[in-house]
Amino acid sequence: MSTSTTITKPAPIIEGSLTAFLKSIDKLGKGAVPSTFSGIDTSVYDPKVAQQVKLQTDAAARAGELGALTGPDAYRDYMSPYQQDVINATLSEFDRQQSIADTALRDRAIQAGAYGGGREGVMAAEAARGAADQRANLQAQLLAQGFQQAQAAAAADLQAEQGLGAYQSQLGQAQQAVDQAEFDATQIAAREAEFQPFTQLGLIGQQLAQIQPGAFPTQTVGYAPPAAPASPMSQFLGGAAGIAGIGGKLGLFG
Repeated sequence: MSTSTTITKPAPIIEGSLTAFLKSIDKLGKGAVPSTFSGIDTSVYDPKVAQQVKLQTDAAARAGELGALTGPDAYRDYMSPYQQDVINATLSEFDRQQSIADTALRDRAIQAGAYGGGREGVMAAEAARGAADQRANLQAQLLAQGFQQAQAAAAADLQAEQGLGAYQSQLGQAQQAVDQAEFDATQIAAREAEFQPFTQLGLIGQQLAQIQPGAFPTQTVGYAPPAAPASPMSQFLGGAAGIAGIGGKLGLFG
């Protein structure tokens, strides 16, 4: 029984492209076992995170120092260095005015002939006590005024420091975002460079796969093996049958 084999080949116009494509795949596929595959260097596109910039670290450091502006003694650094001079000058003027008042009170007592008496002594003592109270109140007011001014200055400084810190943080975050964007762009570029051969072959493979089977003529090669040679017995029987036929026609066999 004879058989035939039919081989269908791609059209010559695309055969070269397919051959080159398959050779490229074989080249990239060498060492494709995960333990030995070295075609892609993943280390070149490792992700990176942008670190905080100096503006951010400085803002964080200054934020840690803001506690000194909120403590009970924070106002001391904001007290006016001239405050005590102002207090001393004010109290000195008060004492001078009080001395004038005491002299006038004594003069009135002398004119009334009551100087040195009990009534004059009571009036002088009462006047001295009132003057002392007024002097203490005046000093307290001056100190309170200085304290309030120092507190206001400390609060204003705290607010300014907080605002500056927030502004520095915003600028730092913006710079950090730029740095991160640069890292990401570099990573993407490195990854694309590593995958470029695979991406290119993938695109070529897609184009080759889209070619319709009937778009180009194919070559069909038929092959039929030769018939097997006859056996000696069949040759003998064939020859005998032929001789018997000839002998019959000649009347050799009655």
